[in-house]
Amino acid sequence: MVKRCVAFASVLFLFFVSCKTKKPQPADTGTAGTIHISVDEAFKPIMEEQIQVFESAYPKAKIIAHYKPEAECWQDLLNDSTRMVIVTKKLTNNEARYYFDSLGLYPKSELLARDAVALVVNRNAADSVFTKEDVQQLLTGTSKLPYKLVFDGVKATSSVRYAIDSILRGKMFNTAVITAAKNSREVVEYIAENPGYIGFVGVSWIGNPEDVDQLEMLKRVRIAWLPCDSCDEAGTYTKPWQEEILTKRYPYSREIYYVLKENHAGLGKSFVNFMNSDRGQLIFRRGYLVPGRRIYIMRETQLKLVKPVTQ
Repeated sequence: MVKRCVAFASVLFLFFVSCKTKKPQPADTGTAGTIHISVDEAFKPIMEEQIQVFESAYPKAKIIAHYKPEAECWQDLLNDSTRMVIVTKKLTNNEARYYFDSLGLYPKSELLARDAVALVVNRNAADSVFTKEDVQQLLTGTSKLPYKLVFDGVKATSSVRYAIDSILRGKMFNTAVITAAKNSREVVEYIAENPGYIGFVGVSWIGNPEDVDQLEMLKRVRIAWLPCDSCDEAGTYTKPWQEEILTKRYPYSREIYYVLKENHAGLGKSFVNFMNSDRGQLIFRRGYLVPGRRIYIMRETQLKLVKPVTQ
């Protein structure tokens, strides 16, 4: 009788131990479930379209996107409160090891597409053509031009980081000449109401001529012209058009990356595969960004330009 009790207790003990050590099963698959992702607010228009098309293809899948400054996206990844982030910076090997030490898995990071930082001015502004020196001086507060600047925040955003890292080459800008809006849409709205300001905004908010909302915005603001980085003819200026981003003639181009932490074949990987597929890359292309995972074919054509500076 005692032996039976001991044997029964041993089996019961092993049962409880196995229950405690059993890993929880993922709640999502490649085609169903719900996940949260954090997205740099600069990419909200194009990512809303990607998610909408993906969810229409997989009705049981739900991707909840939280749009916020880039630094907060990285913090979400570290806090383990999001499955994936969409940002302008690829994860380095050292950063991947750091996240592995913190989270227990190596996040995967790859290029999705390319976009650009556009400068926008009021429709009634006297100037819409600027040199790179003009922009640098405006950022440092040494410019004689009668303009102040508007960003989607004064810190922690990808536009701010781009201005510091790529335009000022690591130097800090003068915050006294910067007005902070809450998001990209408010940047455009502020410029539309204030002729004495220049706004920095991701081109996906303002560069799609087939988007009704963006066409309405362009009735109130103009996209500024900047010097061409690799044009044969000196003194050539350009805008963040799709071809100019692709050929890197537009000086303020940048990349869009995903960073995914998922160790099973779940919804995050499925969404990444979708964005990298022909269909997902076509969405980037039709949004007037440059696909990063598919070959982009250019064809020669002849265009008649009508008053290009006032476009």
